[in-house]
Amino acid sequence: MPSRKPHDQLDNRRVPASRQGQRRPSSSENDSQTQSDPNRRQRDKRRSENETSRGKAPDSRRSDAGKGRYPPRKPFVAPDASTNSASRSRHRRTQEARLAEHLSSDIRPEITPESGSETISESISETTKETSPESWQQVSWFDVSEHQAGQRLDNFLMTRLKGVPKSRIYRLIREGEVRVNKGRVKADTRVQTGDQVRVAPIRRSIGTAVVAEVSPQLAEGIKSRILWEGDGLIVLNKPAGMAVHGGSGVSIGIIEALRQALDKPWLELVHRIDKDTSGLLMISTKSSVLKRLQDDFREGRIRKRYQAVLQGWVGLDKQRVDQPLLRYELPNQERRVKVSPEGKDSQTDFTVLERFRSKESGDRTRAWAASWVQAAPLTGRTHQIRVHAQSLGHPLLGDEKYAQTERWTGPRVRRLCLHAAELTVPGFGPLSAPLAEDIEALLEQLRQG
Repeated sequence: MPSRKPHDQLDNRRVPASRQGQRRPSSSENDSQTQSDPNRRQRDKRRSENETSRGKAPDSRRSDAGKGRYPPRKPFVAPDASTNSASRSRHRRTQEARLAEHLSSDIRPEITPESGSETISESISETTKETSPESWQQVSWFDVSEHQAGQRLDNFLMTRLKGVPKSRIYRLIREGEVRVNKGRVKADTRVQTGDQVRVAPIRRSIGTAVVAEVSPQLAEGIKSRILWEGDGLIVLNKPAGMAVHGGSGVSIGIIEALRQALDKPWLELVHRIDKDTSGLLMISTKSSVLKRLQDDFREGRIRKRYQAVLQGWVGLDKQRVDQPLLRYELPNQERRVKVSPEGKDSQTDFTVLERFRSKESGDRTRAWAASWVQAAPLTGRTHQIRVHAQSLGHPLLGDEKYAQTERWTGPRVRRLCLHAAELTVPGFGPLSAPLAEDIEALLEQLRQG
């Protein structure tokens, strides 16, 4: 039987030679060393956090810097349904308060004229109704009436599936979850009288559903913006900051507000403009007029002219941008558009109306230039004017999606500087809307340099 080595020799075999004969410091000595060495305190803290993430308990002997930082986890408690409902209601009220602020201020620049402003006060008063306490799934069937004939399928579903996001509706169509007369269809399919539209089960939100009601002040403000009404058509001067229809977190839009203000349940959008764009918007009161105007748009018989303020000094007085545009989605499902050979043909004519430049000063970093232009799209692609202007190197002022706003050093801009100014419609003649007051105020600031 081999003889056992002394205990001190076993320790020397495991300990490096440089540390042989050294004893391990006591906890009090370790504490004093930690206090005198802040770097060691940080190392001990990181080591404790790493061990905690690996499921190990932190070594309390290494440092007392982490004492009291690992309280026991609280047991999971399922949220109460009433708490969720109250939270959603508060979130919706916050959104509608912001909408009321947009409508009352018209989203003006920092310096605005003191007189001549048009005010729309209190925007929305809301009432709630209780829905089923649990989510439900069922097949939905819709019959197309005479008034709805000729509508695009996506537009038809948006007015029927209240509360379902647009992205969800488009995904249902792509995946074949929407059928018309038992057949697969595309989003731009035109529904006809007597068609049966089947929508697969949709999981809808539970809790409290908010039904937005238009206040008398908002109703009067919307009606005061009507520029033309007759022959089955309403032309509205839309304010910036208000969506054309509700959905995707927006409780109410122009079309819902107008239906209530005029007490006309059947009103349909002829076309759309962006939420932050002001100006002309056409709404139909007759299905025959809606179909005819949508055909005119599709065949290019309706001409639109916008006014916009671009960053930089646009050199050419007139030019046409002919760049194909491709629509794509970000990871958060937000839609964007870019110039791409794989996109659809798109053309826009730009005409410079006025150019602006900052006054000369010693600080070159504060220099800026801008151009007021008329933009006439020859095709109707999503975000066409905004992306074509960006392709010129002169994005629109206030464009948070396609412009690097931090590079602008001129007067402050609080919204997209795009206004739908003119429409030429067969059978109705030329229609025009005065330039929005906040853009007028901005142009005056630019003229002053």
